[in-house]
Amino acid sequence: MSKRDYYEILGVSKNASDDEIKKAYRKAAVKYHPDKEGGDESKFKEVGEAYEVLKDSSKRQRYDQFGHAGVGGNSGGGNPFGGFNGQNVNFDFGDGGFGDIFSQFFGGGGGRQRGPQRGRDVEVTLQLSFEEAVFGVEEKIAIDMDDACSHCHGSTVEPGYDLKTCPTCHGAGQVNRVMNTIFGPIQQNTACEDCSGRGKVPEKICTVCRGKGVQRAKRTIKLKVPAGIDDGATIRLHEHGEAIGNGQKGDLYVHIQVRAHKNFTREGDIILSEQHIGMVEAALGTEVDVVTVDGKVRMKVPAGTQSGTDFKLSNRGVPHMKSEKRGPHIVSIIVDTPTRLSRKQRQILENF
Repeated sequence: MSKRDYYEILGVSKNASDDEIKKAYRKAAVKYHPDKEGGDESKFKEVGEAYEVLKDSSKRQRYDQFGHAGVGGNSGGGNPFGGFNGQNVNFDFGDGGFGDIFSQFFGGGGGRQRGPQRGRDVEVTLQLSFEEAVFGVEEKIAIDMDDACSHCHGSTVEPGYDLKTCPTCHGAGQVNRVMNTIFGPIQQNTACEDCSGRGKVPEKICTVCRGKGVQRAKRTIKLKVPAGIDDGATIRLHEHGEAIGNGQKGDLYVHIQVRAHKNFTREGDIILSEQHIGMVEAALGTEVDVVTVDGKVRMKVPAGTQSGTDFKLSNRGVPHMKSEKRGPHIVSIIVDTPTRLSRKQRQILENF
């Protein structure tokens, strides 16, 4: 069976930048990670293999020139790990990494204890008005999710009872197995399935959650959206995601969508708008009331102003998220030329 194209696996073009490749890899790896619901271990390994080649400039150059053959890949049979050549591969997620997927498989006698897992991350979308994004707002978000059991508080143990040593792993939290592979017998340390790596099990499981440690419930979360947030931004709330028995809660990711405004557009910390005036006002000069996010502001338009001229209203734009300063509001003047003139008006203009 032939290998898929690495660029196709990550969903990027062949001229994609290193940053685009890294972002595509992270997105795909999170999507397919086998520890997540709906994950796919084979696709997870596939995107990892593609990234290992494309993130390295020399490997990428050889791959572009010779294909899979240039980076030690094969099209079926032989090494089951393809382009990895049986090496341990660290999946690069910065401070949120999933670690080395093969170090557990080839753990030998000193494999790591897996321990309790963390709850699932939760993603929601929050819509804001233009003004709410500019000035910030406090919102309440109601979410149905797995929360800690109200009876055992997530411990999985019936109140009044305690934990005891796991009879399967004898408190070690892991069990040792020998697997027969094409490389020969391989010793593998894995988390104990009976105690989920804790080394202890309940004397009596919780009668409400049946030992899961969680209940489905509606949670209301208060969120303070900072002033100056932009459309497409994401706010991460640590440990505000789903709970898991005897484990850490996942995170909550709030994706911000800002509704379009009928008068304003935004570029970073700058607010843009248009102001229409007549040709006589443009020629003689005038004062106009400009609508801003702070209300109406009186602005002077000097005589002889041309259509398309921009005027800056300082400190009337979007606040900087890391300071108390605000950007400007840029007003673009549009001079309206009349399409219908009376005979008298035409005569006056001709005389002018």
